[in-house]
This record gives sequence, C-alpha cells and structure tokens, in this order.
Amino acid sequence: MSTKTLFLPEELYAYMLSVSLREPENLRQLREETRHDPMACMQISPEQGQFMSLLVKLIGATRTLEVGVYTGYSSLCVALALPDRGRITACDVNNEWTATARRYWQKAGVSGKIDLHLAPAIETMDKLLTNNQAGTFDFVFIDADKVNYDGYYERALELLRPGGLIAIDNIFWSGNVADSHAMDKDTIAIRALNEKLHQDNRVDLSLVPIGDGLTLALKRPLIV
Repeated sequence: MSTKTLFLPEELYAYMLSVSLREPENLRQLREETRHDPMACMQISPEQGQFMSLLVKLIGATRTLEVGVYTGYSSLCVALALPDRGRITACDVNNEWTATARRYWQKAGVSGKIDLHLAPAIETMDKLLTNNQAGTFDFVFIDADKVNYDGYYERALELLRPGGLIAIDNIFWSGNVADSHAMDKDTIAIRALNEKLHQDNRVDLSLVPIGDGLTLALKRPLIV
C-alpha cells in the first residue's frame, strides 16, 4: 500500500505532481487530515485519484460502485467527476473512518450523490444483484480486504454494463506479488487474481503502474 506512485525517484515524483496534479482544496484537506491516521497508507495517491476522475468522465459514468471507502478520498474524487445526476454506492464496514468521509462529502457538496452501506461489501453487492441491479453500473472501484478480491471482482462483473470499467487497487501490493518469498494470504490472493485476470476473456485488460498498481478491466459485450 502506498500514498504515492511506487518506484519513482522523489525528484521525478515531485515534478510529476507539479506539472499535472489539479487537486481541489477539499481533497487536499482530506488527504492532509488522513495523513495523521495510523492506517494512512490505505489512502490512494492524489495522482491516482485524478486519474480515476478522468476515467469516470471518459466513459460517461453516472452510476458507480466503490468497495472500500476508508476516509473517502477516492469516493470524493469520483463524486466530483460525476454529473449532477451521478450516484455512488459506497461499501465499507468502519463507522469511524467513514464518518470522516461523510464530513468531507458534505463539505464538498456531494453527499447527495453517495449512498453509503455500512455492511460487508459482499452482502451489499449480493443484495444489489438480488434487486435486479445486474448490468446497471458504469464503474466499480475495488480497494478493500484482499482475500475477498476475487469475490468482489466476480460480482462487479455482473453488476457492470457491457463497456463498464472495473478499477482494482493495490495490484503490486508494495512489490510483494513479485517476491517469491512473500506467501501471506493477501499476497497470494492478489497474485491469484492477477493471473486470473490475465486469462479472463470477459474483459479487456491493462495494469497501470500508478499508486500501488491499478488494474483496469473493461467488460466486453456479450457475444450471442
């Protein structure tokens, strides 16, 4: 996990931000406040947030799903990029962290776009599917517990429309996926998903080396 793009020299990283980052003040303040949290490494980098905002605009998303909210930086990035009628279904289990998210959503004037579900994301996603929401989402961001990544991915594919996009965070897992000696359950789960995605003909695929590694999976149209 990393709050900046990994493996870039500090000078080059600083230069990249200086010529490309357009971070609204509310996002900057949220990032600064979160920096003092003991789990601040879970927050995405500002350049990744901006990249995701651009993706949301590029695909014309209006209905999005977030699996893992933390203090709300990624959801705020997406909410600010959505049109007025856009909506986010946000999934998390931590009331304390999401209280910070709610405060910043309110401050930025986007709280009406975000429907927060404080429950295990698998349960929320299954309820959406049971309620005939398959094929109705445009964009899904997955950034939660790694051992459940495959379950989140499979449900996200069902919930997405053809041409919808899944973004999966922490695919490098601080480089551990390439370390043959790293055999913890999180690393094993991410490695397995990476290998599965590489062979999955239901999606078009790109692994982007931004932040801690971000995989983009575009749902292909069904061939009848």
